[in-house]
Amino acid sequence: MSDFSFWDIVRNLAIGLQWTLLLSLVAFIGGGVIGLLVMTMRISRKAFPRNVARTYIELFQGTPLLMQLFLVFFGIALLGVDISPWLAAAIALTLFTSAYLAEIWRGCVDSIAHGQWEASASLALNPLEQLRYVILPQALRIAVAPTVGFSVQVIKGTAVTSIIGFTELTKTGGMLANATFEPFMVYGLVALGYFLLCYPLSLSARYLERRLHASA
Repeated sequence: MSDFSFWDIVRNLAIGLQWTLLLSLVAFIGGGVIGLLVMTMRISRKAFPRNVARTYIELFQGTPLLMQLFLVFFGIALLGVDISPWLAAAIALTLFTSAYLAEIWRGCVDSIAHGQWEASASLALNPLEQLRYVILPQALRIAVAPTVGFSVQVIKGTAVTSIIGFTELTKTGGMLANATFEPFMVYGLVALGYFLLCYPLSLSARYLERRLHASA
């Protein structure tokens, strides 16, 4: 017989859920900062930063997140630096997130009419000022819905980090399933936890997409 009651299981899963949420926030905020930089390079008029940004995006979009986690976790360790599963998961998921956000935002910027660039250039604004004061405020409206929608993928991506020992919701569920011999109940609760995190974001993305499109 297991020493875990139903509420013990729920309480432990809630702790794992908190770590999942924290990792998602760190990856999304960090990925947003890096993604904005990569997006700026991606739309640069100079070939070198454009090519660097394109290579960065294709590298992280073209390889599995699991492989990126292994490379960060074991690669840094090979350099003689001791890295925790938490830090490795945060780095890998941040880089993964930044590549996708950069491409999402690049598409939103490209959707703005070229005449907006020309009009802002006539005001003697340099390219960065054009982007900051004219283009990004318009692109932001388009970017909100897909950005919120992608946050769901970030949350689900945290499940992969259990493979390197980071104790988030999936890892916690696996340990509880082994301890209680109740895998169906435990993983059902794990699925419910992800649903409670992701479903409101999915609804928000659909709502924002309809609202912003309707008022465009």
